[in-house]
Amino acid sequence: MTIRRHAMATAVACAFLMAPGAAFAAKCGNTSSGFDAWKRQMAGEAQSAGVGQRGIAALMATRYANDTIRADRGQKSFKYSLKKFMQVRGANTIVAKGKRLKKSKASLLKQIEARYGVPPGPLIAIWGMETAFGGFQGNSNLLSATATLAYDCRRSDFFTGHLLAALKLVDRGVLSSSTVGAKHGEWGQTQFLPGSVARYGVDFDGGGLNLSRSSADALASTANFLRAHGWRPGAGYQPGQPNYRAIQGWNAAGVYQQAIAIMASQIDGR
Repeated sequence: MTIRRHAMATAVACAFLMAPGAAFAAKCGNTSSGFDAWKRQMAGEAQSAGVGQRGIAALMATRYANDTIRADRGQKSFKYSLKKFMQVRGANTIVAKGKRLKKSKASLLKQIEARYGVPPGPLIAIWGMETAFGGFQGNSNLLSATATLAYDCRRSDFFTGHLLAALKLVDRGVLSSSTVGAKHGEWGQTQFLPGSVARYGVDFDGGGLNLSRSSADALASTANFLRAHGWRPGAGYQPGQPNYRAIQGWNAAGVYQQAIAIMASQIDGR
C-alpha cells in the first residue's frame, strides 16, 4: 500500500478546519496516551464542521492504531531505483494481467473512457499497483487509521481534513465504523483517501458508491480524479507529455509516476 499525497488533500483539510464556527484545533500527540482526550476535543471540532451523530459516534468508537504508526514511520519503497521499484511491485505481473483485464472489461473501460477521456492503461496500471486488482485492499479499520494519523503530530493537519471527510461519509452511509482499508486510511480497489472519495467518488454502476466492492466505481472514480487533475483526452501520458501531470497528481513519488506511465503504455500497446 502507499500513502498518496493527492493534490487536493491540503485544500480539503483547510476547508474543513476553516469551517464557520469550528472549534479550536484538537491537540495532537505522539503516543497513544492522549488519544481518548483528543477524540473528545475532535468531536466538538467535527460537530462544528457539520458532522452528524452517526459520524461522531464512529469517531468515538475509533482506537489508536499502532500498526498505522509503524507503517507511517517505515515507508521505504519510494527510495528504490525505478528498476528495483518495478521489480518489487511486480510490474511484469501487473502488465500481463492488465492486458487480460483490458479485454475482459472492454465494455466498461470503453464507457469510462467515453465519459472521462482516460484510456484503459493508466487506470489498469493504478488498479494493479495499488491492490493487485482488488486482491488486497488492506486489513486495517479505516476510521481508526485515519483518526490516528489526524491525532499524530507528524501530519495532523493533512489527515484531519481526511478524517472529517470520512466522518461525513459515515453520515451518508458510504463508510461505517467497520469499513476496512489500508494502514493510512485509503479505501477501495484503487486506494482513495477519504477526502478524495468525497470529492471524486463516482457510483458508476448504480449500486451505491462502493470503491471496495465495485471495480466499476473504483475505475470510474480514478478516471474522474485524473480528469479533474488536467487529463486531456487523446494526449500522451509519458514524462513530458500533457497527461503526465495528472499522474503526478495521483501520487507525488517520482518512481511511482514513472512506473505507472511505463506499465500503462505496455497495457495500452503504445
